[in-house]
Amino acid sequence: MLTKKEPVLCSACNTPVKGRSDKKFCNDYCRNEYNNSLKSPATNLVRNINNALSRNRRILESMLQPNEQPATVHRDKLSEKGFIFKYSTHTFTNKKKDIYFFCYDMGWLPLDNDWCLVVKRST
Repeated sequence: MLTKKEPVLCSACNTPVKGRSDKKFCNDYCRNEYNNSLKSPATNLVRNINNALSRNRRILESMLQPNEQPATVHRDKLSEKGFIFKYSTHTFTNKKKDIYFFCYDMGWLPLDNDWCLVVKRST
């Protein structure tokens, strides 16, 4: 006696799936939508952090005049332009034990009275 199997439903849109018995999605669009929705929160977090790092780098670069570095800038001026101090790609400690914070090749050294020394790391 043959029993009728329940139709397999698409994991994304719940419509019946035609084709192979192990098929999970009705088409490529549903497969892509389903997989994108699974990784969306992590992707958004990484995208937002990368955007903040890129913005920080652009702001630091805009503080340097061509062929003139380093530059001293007040912390408030960086903040006004949208600089987010908690985001950096790495740090560098010099022989004097000063800690520079970098966004890729552009960096800053916190100084006294809320001033920052902006530098560009040579490659």
